[in-house]
Amino acid sequence: EISVEDWMSVNTINITGMFLCARAAFALMRRQDPMGGRIINNGSISAHVPRPGSVCYTTTKHAITGLTKTLSLDGRAFDIACGQIDIGNARTELFAAIPDGGTPPPSMDVDHVAKAVVQMAELPLEANVQFMTIMATKMPFVGRG
Repeated sequence: EISVEDWMSVNTINITGMFLCARAAFALMRRQDPMGGRIINNGSISAHVPRPGSVCYTTTKHAITGLTKTLSLDGRAFDIACGQIDIGNARTELFAAIPDGGTPPPSMDVDHVAKAVVQMAELPLEANVQFMTIMATKMPFVGRG
């Protein structure tokens, strides 16, 4: 019963927005001298184990995995590497805004995510972290919900 407007809004933000950013980065990296660079997409563990009621968000995160794989292949000829980080329960402003329904879910400091992204970004272009999952150690991963 999700409205078409809500569906389109989430798709526009999460898929089209990421595509447009990747498109601009790819074009710049392809034409610069020396050619090449790295794109790191923001995925989510929701693409692997969704929460109930998350059809829009989960669907878009599946799409990002497809975008990541395709950019990885298309980027090879131009020394452009593409990877994806799937994040679970980092304590951000958005996480803090989730209504409290009792015991707060396990979470981690968002700085751990930043360090993981830096680790991916600092690799030489001959190496790539295709997919990385970083999450709060005690959060349910398989069969959550």
